Amino acid sequence: MSGSPALAHLVAGNVGGHPLERFWSMAVRPVLRLGDPGLRQRASPIPQDGFGGSQLSSLITDLRDTMAALDGAGLAAPQIGVPWRVVIYGIHQNPRYPEAPPIPETVLINPRLTPMGTATQLGWEGCLSVPGLRGLVSRWQSLHLAWRDPLGVEREAVVEGFHARVVQHECDHLDGVLFPDRLHDPLAFGFQEELRAAGCL
Repeated sequence: MSGSPALAHLVAGNVGGHPLERFWSMAVRPVLRLGDPGLRQRASPIPQDGFGGSQLSSLITDLRDTMAALDGAGLAAPQIGVPWRVVIYGIHQNPRYPEAPPIPETVLINPRLTPMGTATQLGWEGCLSVPGLRGLVSRWQSLHLAWRDPLGVEREAVVEGFHARVVQHECDHLDGVLFPDRLHDPLAFGFQEELRAAGCL
């Protein structure tokens, strides 16, 4: 399938003041930063005829390349100006998260998250859209995760701990939410260098 008319309609629009079409040939894409209105939009689900198409495949490639180039743990499509419900994440010896356990690369399309139990966990988070800053955020400890893969196949898994944190953080982007919106304590937020000097990180 060469492309989806529904996806083409979305691509023809503007997000954050930038026409999306001119970015399709790029592999490493600009990442929107906090303050850009494109980060505050609710993303649209991928329609049935979008799975397996060239537009979705190109987006996933760009997300992967951009995440790798910036040492990200994950990246959501709205962060590169594309208002679709698509997320990629994965960690293997990431210098931004040196103590994080390995997480296999996963592409989530139209994900659905359901907390398992009431247990939560506190942890420091950063974001490529909020460069240089970290904040203490409470997240669900364990999640049931359902999504579709790039070919449209239904998948599901239970994720816990840091893996669950990464999923929640990235999927928040699909609803226009960034980690500073979820700070456990507004005082537990600052630049990484200052937080490390203070012994917080």
